[in-house]
Amino acid sequence: MAVLAPERTEREPGDARGTAVRRRPPPRPRRDRTPPLPDDRRLAWVLTAVLGLATLASRLWDLSYPPDLLFDEAYYPPEARELLEWGHEYNRGYTFIVHPPLGKWLIAAGIHLFGYDSFGWRLPSAVAGSVAVVVLVRLTRRLTGSTVLGLVAGLLLALDGLSFTLSRIGLLDVFLQVFVVSAVACQVVDRDRVRARTRAGTAGPGGFRLGPRGWRIAAGFLFGCACAVKWSGVYFLAAFAVLSLFWDRAAWREAGVPRPGLTAARRGLPGALWALAAVPVLTYLASFTGWFLGETSQGRAWAQQHPETAFPFIPDALRSLWHQHAEWLRFHNGLSTPHPWESGPWTWLVDGRPILLWNPQGLTGTAGDQVVRYILMVGTPTLWFAFAPALVWLAWRLVARRDPAALVAATAIAAGWGTWFLNPERTMFVFYTAPVVPFFVLAVVLVLQDVLGRPDAVPWRRQIGLAGVALYVGVVAATFAFFYPVLTGQPLSHAEWLDRMWFPSWF
Repeated sequence: MAVLAPERTEREPGDARGTAVRRRPPPRPRRDRTPPLPDDRRLAWVLTAVLGLATLASRLWDLSYPPDLLFDEAYYPPEARELLEWGHEYNRGYTFIVHPPLGKWLIAAGIHLFGYDSFGWRLPSAVAGSVAVVVLVRLTRRLTGSTVLGLVAGLLLALDGLSFTLSRIGLLDVFLQVFVVSAVACQVVDRDRVRARTRAGTAGPGGFRLGPRGWRIAAGFLFGCACAVKWSGVYFLAAFAVLSLFWDRAAWREAGVPRPGLTAARRGLPGALWALAAVPVLTYLASFTGWFLGETSQGRAWAQQHPETAFPFIPDALRSLWHQHAEWLRFHNGLSTPHPWESGPWTWLVDGRPILLWNPQGLTGTAGDQVVRYILMVGTPTLWFAFAPALVWLAWRLVARRDPAALVAATAIAAGWGTWFLNPERTMFVFYTAPVVPFFVLAVVLVLQDVLGRPDAVPWRRQIGLAGVALYVGVVAATFAFFYPVLTGQPLSHAEWLDRMWFPSWF
């Protein structure tokens, strides 16, 4: 007769021998489940709002300095002003400018409100970067079931040097960041709503109608906005459109439907084609309203001038716009001009080649000594150096535990970082990582989640884990503060500046 082994227990004061018996937590299951949301909804919103406002204040502080056009501000603010000045009668902002117009329209909004100066064209970036922090808090909270970890994710993004500088300059990539992370957050909410509906309903062999899926439509709209800022948004759209169908299949499988794949295709595919194909395309085309209305827009009359082209049944304006996109695609694919601050995607995770935005020469202090003012777009090193190890941990969580949160992060990283390896000859820059940085931060937070320990762990284990998380966040905050002068162009002595140039490739 087999003898069952006794349960392992820990003793605390209170039982017959002066101790109480408490069972140790059960072993972690092989497949992680999406944790329930914590019941601190109101407090979570208050803390998120406080972090968002603090982030916005840090971006707005001395935002107009320096007043010069920095790096690619030489292109986008002037083009945004042209959008405002010329309207749709003769809109030079829609000429051969290689990127869709939505990001420039957002910059134009700041110029319209505050004038054509450095504050006006940078304010929309500051707002967008702060909103991205808020959305990442909410997304991480939903994925991990922890408000603390959500706030940690938002704080780490707020303390990232690259995201900070992008929020203080009139470029396009910060808008791509906020649209992408917002779209993914909406997609995750849709996933959870679908699972709740399938669990609550009585599923027959073919499932049942899920009803309106407003969050998925919102995701499609935001993905369309991302593509209307930069084309690289399409990789995120494609990746999460496919993932959405797999999520639907998983929801029907958990509901006990015999053929979950067929049910997902029948019940979800028609809506997916509308929400994640038609809505993004219509959103993208809407951003070209000025181009359609302007009779003298660049390439607007191409179809009339080339009536022999194929598909004559398609309206001339759409054929002309298609031709313009072909020209822009040819430009992007052939963009291989050497640049002193270019870098490849394999160097991005280690801050291999940041971007010098501003470095006026010949400055001296009151005592006549040399003063350095340097604005470097560089990720906070103690955060970015954790990205590569976090990727390894992410892969382990995917393979060993089939973790849903890790799947979201890995999908976004593959779409926003891995796709840049497809064309290694192209000229690239580190700020192309902007839309994927929140998901690298999410990967780091998933590591910190395991450092923190499970909610049902013994108290001392959670206390040690919380101390480790707090220590790491403190190190990142201290590093950000140390690099703050070279993120904002504060005056430094040559020795102080040199202390912050950790690698020769930084200057």
